[in-house]
Amino acid sequence: MKKGDCVDLKIENMVYPGKGVGWIPNGDGQIPCSVKGAVTGQTLRVRIKKKRRGKAEGQCLEVLSEAPDARMSVCPVFGRCGGCTYQNLAPETLLEVKDRWVMDLLKDAGITDFTHLPALESPQTLYYRNKMEFSFGDAEPGGPLTLGFHEKGHFYNILNADACALAHPDFGKIVSGTRRFFEGVPYYHKRSHEGILRYLVVRRGEATGEILVNLITSTQGDIDGAGYLHMLQSLDLEGQLTTVIHSLDDSVADVAKAESMKMLLGDGVIHDRILDVDFEITPFSFLQTNTRGAEVLYTAVRKAVQQGTADFDAKPVLFDLYCGVGTIGQILSPFAEKVVGIELISEAVEAARVNAAVNGLTNCQFIAGDVKTEVGKLSEKPDVIVLDPPREGIQPKAMGDVLSFAPPVFVYVSCKASSLSRDLPFFVRAGYQFKTVQCVDMFPQTPHVETIVLMSRVKE
Repeated sequence: MKKGDCVDLKIENMVYPGKGVGWIPNGDGQIPCSVKGAVTGQTLRVRIKKKRRGKAEGQCLEVLSEAPDARMSVCPVFGRCGGCTYQNLAPETLLEVKDRWVMDLLKDAGITDFTHLPALESPQTLYYRNKMEFSFGDAEPGGPLTLGFHEKGHFYNILNADACALAHPDFGKIVSGTRRFFEGVPYYHKRSHEGILRYLVVRRGEATGEILVNLITSTQGDIDGAGYLHMLQSLDLEGQLTTVIHSLDDSVADVAKAESMKMLLGDGVIHDRILDVDFEITPFSFLQTNTRGAEVLYTAVRKAVQQGTADFDAKPVLFDLYCGVGTIGQILSPFAEKVVGIELISEAVEAARVNAAVNGLTNCQFIAGDVKTEVGKLSEKPDVIVLDPPREGIQPKAMGDVLSFAPPVFVYVSCKASSLSRDLPFFVRAGYQFKTVQCVDMFPQTPHVETIVLMSRVKE
């Protein structure tokens, strides 16, 4: 067996971060072959992409037979679109798989002595996302304008997302209307850096139904902003369109951001509610993309903090690092003497301050800056530090400063298991023991999962 050969492959197991593994012949024996997105029980026709060091990687050419317990997908482009991977698996089955991945990674990192709490399901497994970023492009060179997500294996091809099963149907109506309105307007080509239309970002408050639309273009041409707003307002939406923004960005980075913004409607914010706290959401601020799932996640975080501080004589001082719009800190504020949150994105910090004021939370302080810089400036001693870093985990330069506070309790909230398993040994060396680990399925239909780890400092 060599690179380029085709072979039928029976998937025997699923491994992190979302690959199915089977066995292919190799000389007198067999070697494992992994295929991205494959699930246990499938039989695939694959082409060998890589083969070295006793293992291979394959590209799926055809699904010859589905897994015995496979489900029908609800998305017309499932399997081609890169937006989700596992609509063909029952949510409870996928959660078991993801929970096992996390436990296996922690075991490989030497993290074994803890209470493994049952994984928690998302209340919604479809139509749960409150934010989506769509790219303009085409599905084939020279084809009609498309608006949606990258096609698997074809980075420059964009598939329409009118019927995306991860977001509320209002998103699909906005995507479809936007694509039709701008038909004939050139999209921004990532190779030549020429064109106008770049991204469409839509946010929707789950509790309020308020909708924010942010159209991002280059400055290489004008658009009919008034006409676009009129089209959006004519759509039959379940929610309420409250903010429409036209953002301009000429950077070559393939990232939805803005160098300047013009308000076509509203004041640039929408609102949502998680548990008993109201939140103001700005165009680029971080908020968990699964609102109802976030309530499950933050309830579990709250229980972890309460367990970790059960023997405290007074309410703890709590640091909320990588705080976004201050969600965790504000939800935990009734159980804390004081909350100090740090977040890199300044507009998110401003939103956090506004949110705290609206909710009447006087014990919350929010600081704009990089965690690795700002934690070194803090003189107050925390009793609890809650860490909710981005996918890459805690920055190496920040780890020493974070650990130097030596709080009695850490609660690490991770959205990437490999980053978590890399970071946790640092806490062991700093004198912490693990109390509980619990997974929460914030991202159904995908290989991603949130993990909550409660740690306490070993008493000398």
